[in-house]
Amino acid sequence: MKTERSFRKALLALTIGCALSTPTLMAAVTDQDITDDAKTTHDVVSYGMGLQGQRFSPLETLNTETVKNLVPAYVLSFGDEKQRGQEAQPLVSNGKIFVTASYSRVFAVDAKTGEELWQYDHRLPDGILPCCDVVNRGGALYDNLFIFSTLDAQLVALDQDTGKVVWKEKLDDYKAGYSNTAAPIVVKGKVITGVSGGEFGVVGRVDARDAKTGKLVWSRPTVEGHMGTLDGKDNGITGETNKSWEGDLWKTGGAATWLGGTYDADTDTLFFGAGNPAPWNSHLRPGDNLYSSSILAINPDDGKIKWHYQWTPHDGWDFDGVNEFVSFDLKKEDGTVIKAGGHADRNGFFYVLNRENGELINATPFVNQITWAKGIDLKTGRPEYIDANRPGAPEGEKGKSVFAAPSFLGGKNWMPMAYNPGTDLFYVPANEWGMDIWNEPVTYKKGAAYLGAGFTIKPLNEDYIGALRAIDPKTGKIAWEAKNNAPLWGGVLTTAGNLVFTGTPEGYLKAFDAKSGQELWKFQTGSGVVGCPITWEQDGEQFVAVPSGWGGAVPLWGGDVAERVKHLNQGGSLWVFKLPKSA
Repeated sequence: MKTERSFRKALLALTIGCALSTPTLMAAVTDQDITDDAKTTHDVVSYGMGLQGQRFSPLETLNTETVKNLVPAYVLSFGDEKQRGQEAQPLVSNGKIFVTASYSRVFAVDAKTGEELWQYDHRLPDGILPCCDVVNRGGALYDNLFIFSTLDAQLVALDQDTGKVVWKEKLDDYKAGYSNTAAPIVVKGKVITGVSGGEFGVVGRVDARDAKTGKLVWSRPTVEGHMGTLDGKDNGITGETNKSWEGDLWKTGGAATWLGGTYDADTDTLFFGAGNPAPWNSHLRPGDNLYSSSILAINPDDGKIKWHYQWTPHDGWDFDGVNEFVSFDLKKEDGTVIKAGGHADRNGFFYVLNRENGELINATPFVNQITWAKGIDLKTGRPEYIDANRPGAPEGEKGKSVFAAPSFLGGKNWMPMAYNPGTDLFYVPANEWGMDIWNEPVTYKKGAAYLGAGFTIKPLNEDYIGALRAIDPKTGKIAWEAKNNAPLWGGVLTTAGNLVFTGTPEGYLKAFDAKSGQELWKFQTGSGVVGCPITWEQDGEQFVAVPSGWGGAVPLWGGDVAERVKHLNQGGSLWVFKLPKSA
């Protein structure tokens, strides 16, 4: 009996010891986790902090009173000479932070301590053709995978625990100008991506792949005339061949979906913006050139287009239509609620559409100077062009130069805005600049720049270029603004604590009062903040994280503006802040 009791004790001790020493299996990220992302506070599992892209957190502990107590928790260096622009939005799950960096790298970090857990460096070939810096804007979490795209147009899935490659799929041929910098999203088990490369005459499209295997489910081109696919079979033509493109121009039509998309579960719809038509020289391609510079509402099951709205028909200024379409409920004065979407376009107008059918509700300027159009006709939905301010057809080596505002870098570029349902305001990182632009002759050559235009970017004011603006979607009126000397080039976060966070190229992460616009807090990170801030809670403390590292399109394409900010230093790091329990 004594021997049997001793054996049982030994067996119990062995069992307990094994249980204590066995690593805890982390919960996989599910479709429900992604669906609930905007409501949960302990993680951030999707780009946009929710697939609708509102970038709103329901957390209130960090608020207008307590933000003064926000302090650095730790900083992670991305290391070596690979700095350049750090435009990513981090993700948080199971106590880990996942963040992408320049040159198609990924870092996994212990969210509590800042200890690096693993690093993945994608091996990039010679000859990649990124348009606007070697940036990456983030990834997607699904199951035990971290999925992101690369500068050589691949989609890579890594094991969240080890950083090892689980699957890898080629999006397209980087030698033809294809690349990808956008964060994918996962919808109903499918990873949804776009492509970059509009300046090289590629054909934009949206792809859906099985998130666990990477195998293509469907593909939908965003240039009218091209055939889509579903499970390897033809899935119908996009639009009608030659209806809005002459001759063979649609074959190299651009309209790259280089910023990714959003998803609205209420209407079961993907929203992807398509970029500029190729080439920039609009005289070479008469017609509206669908679906360039447009928003497409797409069925996530088969890639069919439900509806579209074209922001800038026959674009002649490189006003890409890729900026995010953010779903929200538009509350009318009579008490009715419309399922709507907000969009701040490169062309300088802030649009509100009915997200169920694409009907235009409102369109108002959110920048001070617009020269290419007098306004947007609310009945037809089309711009009222000022024809004299379209760049002239080439006569010899160069057409007539015009001054256009906004510049092609946009009233708002890629950097995502935020929407706060408590204040019912959108917070838009706007820029005031214009450009001298002229057209030039050009012919398509695979892998070569396909612009047909020249330009010089110019600031419009001496005292500021950037302005964070709070916009009322019911009226289009600007409730408040916070000006910034350099252009704003980072994303925005807003919270139920009535805060708005965004960064500046001068190196600051700043917090503003969401109702008044008063600056309440700032911290110098040592390099320009052009990434996207997030917030979450862990062990009773609220955290804020943002990448820091100056770069992107401005220093490369910015003309006189680039000269004005040339003193700003590059960097590469992830800053994490927290509100201590004692505060």
